[in-house]
Amino acid sequence: MTFDGEVKTDVNKIEEFLEEKLTGPKYPKLVPKHPESNSAGNDVFAKFSAFIKNPRKDQNETLEKNLLRSLKKLNDFLNSPLPDEIDAYSTEEIDTSNRRFLDGNDLTLADCNLLPKLHIIKVVCKKFRNFEIPAEMTGIWRYLKNAYTRDEFINTCPADNEIEFAYYGVAKRMNI
Repeated sequence: MTFDGEVKTDVNKIEEFLEEKLTGPKYPKLVPKHPESNSAGNDVFAKFSAFIKNPRKDQNETLEKNLLRSLKKLNDFLNSPLPDEIDAYSTEEIDTSNRRFLDGNDLTLADCNLLPKLHIIKVVCKKFRNFEIPAEMTGIWRYLKNAYTRDEFINTCPADNEIEFAYYGVAKRMNI
């Protein structure tokens, strides 16, 4: 990205620059308030990639378990209340979050990074491994369902068949 003759190539520096220039009443701030939101789910796509690219049947179960462990960690994060969801003066104990996204009820840059990857995982695993994100991972399903209600997401997300086509050469068939 170039602005006033200055070239910015680092993604984080570009994000910081855009945040600085576009904040205000017209453009919402996209940086998460909670630092842990930035790293939530950071290994899910790597575990998915190892799982989907694996051609060896004898390694499939282990790689699937690794993916499930990573998804469970993300699910636990999404279901754990963030500090601003807990009212210190309330007698009601909140043990499960109902926030819409990683950092609260608004989309942040962390969501812009993770949600497309989760959608790809959902589509590709179903198509090529007959694997679905377990229904009991309610935090992940709530998160995806909330994303599917947002124009920003559905208007920029490729169609399932386009994702499948892109992965035909990547997803490996199982060998003995």
